[in-house]
Amino acid sequence: MSYQVNEKGYYGDFGGAFIPEMLYPNVEELRSRYLNIMQEESFQKEFRQLLKDYVGRPTPLYFAERFSEKFGTKIYLKREDLCHTGAHKVNNTIGQILMAKRLGKNRIIAETGAGQHGVATATVCALMGIECVVYMGEIDIKRQAPNVARMKMLGATVVPAKSGSRTLKDATNEAIRDWINNPVDTHYIIGSVVGPHPYPDMVARFQSVISEEVKKQLQEKEDREAPDHVVACVGGGSNAAGIYYHYLDNEKVNIIAVEAAGEGILTGKSAATSALGREGIIHGSKTLLMQTDDGQITEPYSISAGLDYPGVGPMHANLFRTGRGEFISVTDEEAMAAGLQLCKLEGIIPAIETAHALAIFDKRKFEKDEVVVVNLSGRGDKDLNTYIEHFNL
Repeated sequence: MSYQVNEKGYYGDFGGAFIPEMLYPNVEELRSRYLNIMQEESFQKEFRQLLKDYVGRPTPLYFAERFSEKFGTKIYLKREDLCHTGAHKVNNTIGQILMAKRLGKNRIIAETGAGQHGVATATVCALMGIECVVYMGEIDIKRQAPNVARMKMLGATVVPAKSGSRTLKDATNEAIRDWINNPVDTHYIIGSVVGPHPYPDMVARFQSVISEEVKKQLQEKEDREAPDHVVACVGGGSNAAGIYYHYLDNEKVNIIAVEAAGEGILTGKSAATSALGREGIIHGSKTLLMQTDDGQITEPYSISAGLDYPGVGPMHANLFRTGRGEFISVTDEEAMAAGLQLCKLEGIIPAIETAHALAIFDKRKFEKDEVVVVNLSGRGDKDLNTYIEHFNL
């Protein structure tokens, strides 16, 4: 059984392209051309060169010795926090800006929650001299002020989304509206493995450089390509898709997805889609989605802006539905404690999104000789205010 996308854009029951007619030409153009463009030699050469010289890849696979000792297992951290801009998001924006150029688009729009995707998009637009508009929820603009400043310094226009929960979902709605109004010259760089096909697959492919590197690095360090467990936090899920990608169909590798339980799964302030979600359609794809009995989207909540999304990407919905992925929910409290623990044991300040993934070691036992690879998807500079307030630092 394959857990990759099929030719119709589905992962099992999930995926597809549920889009307004106005967007059909854009999405269809992308769908019909993305694989051919990605396979062009000139595209691959430019993409790989920029990943190496501009992003700073390969990122290290770091054996966290003191963290491992504490939890009695072998824990490796894939250091995506060391990418230029501070997170894995830039792998995808580099790929998509090169795609946009080949499609002849001269204006870029994006949505962002934690701001890392917004920064990564603004960065590649500055690099290529292309106009950039980033939509961001009003609440996220307040809690991620350093990233908003970075986007503006990089020349992007940041537009606040003032409707609904004023977070990532609403920023995405605004970006889609913009795209409908500007279909000819604009490319929408979606930052996660969400949205209509081909976005979930295209973003996963650009992020798959993460697991591609892990295979080589583990071979060097452990004389094997595959870990026993691969762990990532999941909101929309692009960092997770990237580190799972080359292991999806290797059933010997246990896939662990960590979601944000917020103040607790049943408190009404959570973003644990696997526990609370039902099938539905959001932002152009069929997936698992937190919703009311009459199908209205429930407002998600998480202390981390990047996990504050009411659904998951269709790849992850399928991993959950088929049982291929082990889904664990982590509360704000547990995540913050795990983040601080990594600071003190390893001298690494993780993004709060990533801290959710690190929290599973307090919740779940691993064997002494097992190899666990955690995607350290982003660094915590953007979250310092939240850490300061939470711990009264």
